[in-house]
Amino acid sequence: VTYHVCVLQFLSAHSALGQVSYSIPEEMSKGSMVGNIVQDLGLDLKRLQSGKARIFTEDSTEYIELNKERGVLLIKEKIDRESLCAKTTPCALHIQVILENPMELYYITVEVTDINDNAPLFQTEEISFEISESAVTGARFTLERAIDVDVGANELKSYLLKPTDHFVLDLQNQAGGDKRVQMVLQKPLDREKQERFTLLLTANDGGEPVLSGSVKIHVTVLDANDNAPVFTQNVYKATLFENASKGTKLTIVSASDADEGSNGHIMYYMSKTLDSLSDMFIVDEYSGDVFLNGQVDFEKSSIYELEIQAKDHGGLSDTCKLVIDVLDINDNRPSINIISKSNYISEDSKPGTTIVMMKVNDPDSGINGKVHCTISENIPFSITSPSNNFFSLRTDQELDRESNNEYNITVVCSDEGLPSLSSSASLYLTISDVNDNAPVFERSSYEAFVLENNTPGHSIFTVKARDADLNQNARVSYILEDSTINGVRVSSYVVSVSADSGVINAVRSFDYEQLKDFHFRVIAQDGGSPPLSSNVTVTITIQDQNDNAPQVLYPVQTGGSLVAEIVPRSADVGYLVTKVVAVDVDSGQNAWLTYKLQKATDRALFEVGPQNGEIRTVRQVTDKDAVKQKLTVVVEDNGQPSRSAVVNINVAVADSFPEVLSEFTDLTHGKEYNDNLTFYLVLALAAVSFLFITCVVVIISVKIYRWRQSRVFYQSNLPVIPYYPPGYTDTGVTGTLPHMYNYDVCMTTNSRKSDCKYSTLGGHSVLMVDPSFSETMQREMRDKCLLEDHNSPELVSYFLCYVINILNISNYAACHEGKFLAG
Repeated sequence: VTYHVCVLQFLSAHSALGQVSYSIPEEMSKGSMVGNIVQDLGLDLKRLQSGKARIFTEDSTEYIELNKERGVLLIKEKIDRESLCAKTTPCALHIQVILENPMELYYITVEVTDINDNAPLFQTEEISFEISESAVTGARFTLERAIDVDVGANELKSYLLKPTDHFVLDLQNQAGGDKRVQMVLQKPLDREKQERFTLLLTANDGGEPVLSGSVKIHVTVLDANDNAPVFTQNVYKATLFENASKGTKLTIVSASDADEGSNGHIMYYMSKTLDSLSDMFIVDEYSGDVFLNGQVDFEKSSIYELEIQAKDHGGLSDTCKLVIDVLDINDNRPSINIISKSNYISEDSKPGTTIVMMKVNDPDSGINGKVHCTISENIPFSITSPSNNFFSLRTDQELDRESNNEYNITVVCSDEGLPSLSSSASLYLTISDVNDNAPVFERSSYEAFVLENNTPGHSIFTVKARDADLNQNARVSYILEDSTINGVRVSSYVVSVSADSGVINAVRSFDYEQLKDFHFRVIAQDGGSPPLSSNVTVTITIQDQNDNAPQVLYPVQTGGSLVAEIVPRSADVGYLVTKVVAVDVDSGQNAWLTYKLQKATDRALFEVGPQNGEIRTVRQVTDKDAVKQKLTVVVEDNGQPSRSAVVNINVAVADSFPEVLSEFTDLTHGKEYNDNLTFYLVLALAAVSFLFITCVVVIISVKIYRWRQSRVFYQSNLPVIPYYPPGYTDTGVTGTLPHMYNYDVCMTTNSRKSDCKYSTLGGHSVLMVDPSFSETMQREMRDKCLLEDHNSPELVSYFLCYVINILNISNYAACHEGKFLAG
């Protein structure tokens, strides 16, 4: 007996792990000594006895026993290596020696070596061949292989064929280390000289002494079949799931014979083997179809190799190899074996203390046999694997009896197959007593939503903290941490908290437009001495209500002069009359605005874009349409309930200014005409004749000097475009526009004509504008009026527009195809 020792020490102080290996030959008599574990593992006989040493094996078969009085391992049953491991090498027994108080585990590996106790064996005593006398030299005839269950040097080594007058033996290596045994015709046969003769095939192993087995080969010489069957492949491969049902078709083997008639008719046969594969697999002798005839088990064998022979009626044959790979399915659940466990553990046990040791085995392969074990969550234990298939349950953190004085732990061991199979084991553990728990909030942070305009004293929500301690130590009080919001103390101005219940109340009514959200901390403190506490952040989000109506920015509604939008009678369908611009300081859908035409002198003539507020013509303007058109547009938000604003718009349908003036005279200042404006108009008309020649010179000069600037206005083909000041969009203010912004409008009145309109919106200065910008705008407007074609018959009207701008006599002026309108 030879052996070597390899001891490994790890795990915690409560468990030890060592390993020792021995090597013994098979067929040792009962009671023979395997090894001295006391000496090899450095143990003491007293420790072996006091620790109640015992042997643990994975299955019920036990070939080795422990003699605790001597501290040695003995042969309990005679071991036959071939029965135990078949062809598997090395063949080893894996046992574990377990000691208690403290818990210790040792691995023992006993390798069983082979002795030459099996001779090569042929499955049949005789082999018969019928060979045509026309068989050519070199024709091959496959012979049955001998089987030797020994391994290594004792396994099958050579074959011998006698006599060799007509045939010689040829051995060919195959995948897997096997040899194909064939006899090759080296001398032509002559049926007339010798019709029958007998050969002897002997197989020898490599043992000492050499063992052998033999089989007789009877050869009958037939007449005239000179072509042997030939398989299309030397090796066929097939795959098979281990749960395949009986009758499953695996593959088709096929051979061809160049002969005709009965000499070309091929029959298929399954070669006999030691493993009785002919009972597990069958081949259709006519078609070559191979079927499963039994039940395969991947755990017993993962690969099968069959020899299939194709033989014609003349006795010629060929042999192919069929390799069947068995695919594993996850059909075995992990088995859990508890090696040792403790039922009680102290609360002050250090993390890493081993409680339970177990071994988990899954006979499946690959991921189907890869096992991981888990335990219930939120318990102070963890499960680890110190070695292959061994698992230890340990304390993972400090134990707390006040949290839980007992644990019913369920260990679930699952493989990684699809679907996964699992097994479970329940472990009951009692914890013996300390006090070390602070209050814990149910959430790591809180968030609440409150509608604006709430009632002061309104209950917002409740924070809750729990203390795992008992009695006074578990009594929780809630305190609002002192902090400020915009310089105001939270506790005195914003919210308050109930000390007993944790209910948070609003101290005042909130306004979304002023305060959108804020946060503060709540402290939970227990009644212990000294007290323990924890805190949590609470975020309050104010939700918007529809408490603001839309505000119309354009057109501006004033008590002074009323502005009329001019629509020429030549306007096409879709002509842009003007655009209503409104904003809502609310948020979300409360600020979504919809424009509706409430009233109109002629509803069939105008429409309002529901989303953009653009007023356009619906049909072609005709001469029959009234010059004076009044529109009332309602702007509604999308709140519940919705709020609205109304804007009145005057539209003049006319091609000449006098016509417009006559219709809208009653709109100005309660139908009173502006006397000052009339005076300036008369004065301007009187000065036209005097300034006409000067005007022509100025037009030519300015047209040359200001040509590039005038192109911006002269060639503009844009629709009515409001001018929004910088900062119109402010991410810091919720709503469609900040409160502080209004704007002026500079626009064109007709995208198809060379004209312009400049407005200060009824004389109200609603936007702070840079003075240089205002001067530039007025200068450009004056230039625009002067730059019109000086040959136009309406030059006088343009000049009048220019004079009025210089005198700044009107709050609203427009130049439009030589027409003039002042309000």
